Amino acid sequence: MSRSLAVPSGRRPEPVAGAKLLAPRPPRRLVPREALQARLLQARRQRCVLVQGPAGSGKTSTLVAWRQALLALDFDVAWLSLSAEDCAPARFFDCLLASIGAIDPDAVREAALLLGQGNDDSALEHAVITVVQAIASRPRELVLMLDDLQHLQDARIFRALQWLLDYAPPKLHLALASRNALPLSFVRLRSQGLVSEFDLRDLRFSAEETGRFLRERLGSIDLRDMQALHELTDGWVAGLQLFVPGLQAGRGAAYARAQARDAQVFARYFEREVLAHLAHEDLALLTRMAVCNRFSASLCAALMGQQDAGGMALRLARLDGGNLFISRVGGHGRDDWYRVHPLLRETLMARLERRPGAERRALHGAAWRWFEAHGHIGEAVRHAVLAGDAHAAADIVQACAPDLMAKGELAALGGLMRRLPAAQVQARLALRLAAAYLHMYARNIQALESELAQLQAQWDSLDMQQRHDMALLRGGLALQRDDTEALLALAPQLRAIPDDRQPLFAGRCHLLAWMLMHRDAYGQARVLLDQAAQQPGSAPARRLIGRCLAGMSYALEGRMTEAEQLLREVLQEAQGQGAARIGVASMAAGLLSDMLYECNELEAACSLLEPRIEVLERASIPDAVLRAFVVLACAHWLTGRRLQALGHLQRLEDYAARNGLDRLLAHALRLRMRLHLKQGQTMQADMVFGRIEVLGARHAGAGKGTAAETWRTTERARADMRLHWNDFGAAVDCLGALVQRTASAGRLRTLAALQLQLAVAESGRGNQQGARHQAIEALRLGHRLGLVRSLLDVSTNVPALLDALLADAVPDPVLAFYARRLLDAAAATRRMGAASGGATDAAAEGSAADLLNAREREVLSLVAQAMPNKKIARVLGVTPHTVKWHLRKVYSKLGVAERGEAVARMRDLALPRETPRSR
Repeated sequence: MSRSLAVPSGRRPEPVAGAKLLAPRPPRRLVPREALQARLLQARRQRCVLVQGPAGSGKTSTLVAWRQALLALDFDVAWLSLSAEDCAPARFFDCLLASIGAIDPDAVREAALLLGQGNDDSALEHAVITVVQAIASRPRELVLMLDDLQHLQDARIFRALQWLLDYAPPKLHLALASRNALPLSFVRLRSQGLVSEFDLRDLRFSAEETGRFLRERLGSIDLRDMQALHELTDGWVAGLQLFVPGLQAGRGAAYARAQARDAQVFARYFEREVLAHLAHEDLALLTRMAVCNRFSASLCAALMGQQDAGGMALRLARLDGGNLFISRVGGHGRDDWYRVHPLLRETLMARLERRPGAERRALHGAAWRWFEAHGHIGEAVRHAVLAGDAHAAADIVQACAPDLMAKGELAALGGLMRRLPAAQVQARLALRLAAAYLHMYARNIQALESELAQLQAQWDSLDMQQRHDMALLRGGLALQRDDTEALLALAPQLRAIPDDRQPLFAGRCHLLAWMLMHRDAYGQARVLLDQAAQQPGSAPARRLIGRCLAGMSYALEGRMTEAEQLLREVLQEAQGQGAARIGVASMAAGLLSDMLYECNELEAACSLLEPRIEVLERASIPDAVLRAFVVLACAHWLTGRRLQALGHLQRLEDYAARNGLDRLLAHALRLRMRLHLKQGQTMQADMVFGRIEVLGARHAGAGKGTAAETWRTTERARADMRLHWNDFGAAVDCLGALVQRTASAGRLRTLAALQLQLAVAESGRGNQQGARHQAIEALRLGHRLGLVRSLLDVSTNVPALLDALLADAVPDPVLAFYARRLLDAAAATRRMGAASGGATDAAAEGSAADLLNAREREVLSLVAQAMPNKKIARVLGVTPHTVKWHLRKVYSKLGVAERGEAVARMRDLALPRETPRSR
């Protein structure tokens, strides 16, 4: 029986004779879909809004929520919900006029009289015309909502609805809701932009709305369970509702997935609502298509053993238009792609499982051959394995691995490798080499070393190309370990690789160039990189890496202008070019940030790095990671954000210690020591310096390479400490030796900073003439290189030294101008730090509460309850590794080192405790 719901404004309805007005039953309460409601509100003045969705899709609840929003906007709304009893024309028109009459009895009075005299086509059309004319003369807009139109069968009713659409005045808006397509013409309205259409894809819940729906009914739900249920149901409301009873009984998403695979509950629904409406040949088609996550017309034709892809395209379009849980998901070339709703696919797969295994394997075999022929490698591999042909799957991966690695598409290659049985990978040396490189890409050093050791044991069975790959892998391992000496030992093997050899990954020239620039041969490194870029067939991603390394060589020399120009070009070219170039873009950003910081563009450097720092830390070379974290720590410190600065510095120290990178650790410890000294924390600075001395002793006497840079960094820390204790003579001796070593290494930027620091030391011991000479030399070199922060960061005494130099009348006016620019930059930085409110430790501490996000406060609250990491992980529905990651960020933000200190800090700062949201 129909349910008529009318919402009048200001007066009571007068029912039309012969019609029944029944109190509507409110639909089951559902969470609102904000994005959908926003689109519906935008369509409120359309001639027609068409909502098509199968049973359980929430279309009725969507209209109810829309009605409430329309009432708030002062629309009149009439509602008619139909049932199978309303198929007769007389019954339908009685209910329709009753709904409109509840709003405005005068609008339907004449139409009711006309229908009382007959219901032929002429009378029906006349009645429609009288209704639309009456509505056109009303002062208020009216929305007529007709729900469940799939029950209607009579052609006369649809003719009347078509007239209503065609004749509707601007003040009448129709909302038509049905489970399937309606036999009405919307061509003219579509061409005029007067119709808005919504289907199952629009009615489904978003992931956030799925979570809200489940929490309303269950109180709380594990985040991973919620995500699993959302993916399983594809946001289909009825599917979620069917899972709720089992979840209320304490069973989780594993129960839900098992229930879906069992397919008993859903099979009944789909048999009744979907499969029963399909022709036998359509059901056979969908059952076969269920083996694929997505399908196109030509794929369907291949699986059905047919040649006519054009006819298959018409069948798929018809099924999609019927709104039967089959939806179009985009196009690829000339083909439209479709997919079946996940739960319907489970039901179809259950049907397929009852068929002979040979038939299922044949389907997968046809699928993998089609996917391989059309370039869809991932699906080809999956179906080849399911077809029982793991050897063919391994052949596919082995054939495409070189191209994927040459393009830098390592994540795609990793996904393919994981699909293969382990036995197939172990049986093929080429795949084991590819697996070894993926270990290096993921910085899984231990697994890489193990794989290399096993491959080395089979050295005699390797061909020449595979031996070249081994040399490249060992070279990449040496680079990731920051070990120039290991690369130097490998250099003969790397140089023996032919120029026309297409390596699987980063070429020999990149590895040799990195070694050369760290052995102070910057020009030779760039020549080698230029030669690599000019080789025929060099992949674009590899050329970008080479240019990035060339920019790094300029930066190491101190030629900042050339470095900045080259790195900006690389970053611009690499951005927006897909996943394969994300790593290159992040590497370029990490190195470019050093240039921005040098020019005192502190906020620009932070903005460039912050979105990329996670990728940098995971996938870039140590040099880019070092520069990125040092820049972030220094820039945040200078702008008053001290907790953020310490957090980034701690991450650099953890990264260096975790990967055994002494050079990076030396830079991190020296910076930490200097920050302690700036805060007057002498005891902490002494403790850090003790660790630095251990590193210095380990690398004492190193001539070139990363070990030499590590030693020079520890000696700079020694000079810092001697200046702090006003031991100026010892500082001069230390700095004098460092100046000579740094000049010999060609590190001009560092040389300028050391010369200015030597000027500070000479001034401290009263040698003003020596101080003036060193300061002028530093300014001359700094001006040539365009340095700012390298000189200002030397000491807090630099501005006073520059003022004294200007007071003595610098003979060179260009250098005098440069000195004043440095003083202006120092003053601007001080103003920036003061304006941020973070210039004092107290202000920094006061901002701590704002630094912790909700999840970090949850973790800290559970730590305060003495929970171990594994229990916290269970409470929050995350992994223990994620808990450790959150704790590390908490420690960094609060400036503490362990759990007890974090809890005490939380109490000192009165941080609010966050109640955990998941269980």
